[in-house]
Amino acid sequence: PVLALRTVTYCTENEETPLETLSITLPAVITTDLRLNEPRYVTLPNIMKAKKKTLEIVKPEDLGVDVTPRIKTLKVSEPPKRGAGIKVADVAALVDKLKNEAKVI
Repeated sequence: PVLALRTVTYCTENEETPLETLSITLPAVITTDLRLNEPRYVTLPNIMKAKKKTLEIVKPEDLGVDVTPRIKTLKVSEPPKRGAGIKVADVAALVDKLKNEAKVI
């Protein structure tokens, strides 16, 4: 390990590999490859094969997964109303209001 820190190394091929799940303690540095956002398009033969396969529908309860919400909404409110805007006749009037009233320039 570099600097006497623990490391987790993971290498994968881009095609047809099973997924691997790793767990590490935080804080951690995680990096990815530039090809992460490149879509892999399905070929026509694979589309035809997929049409013939049956879908296995699995409910969360069958896997023993608790799907009850863990977030509780305490309050929902609208933002405060804003006042009406001010129309100015020309650029000179706008600059005058910004200098003298708003004091931003």
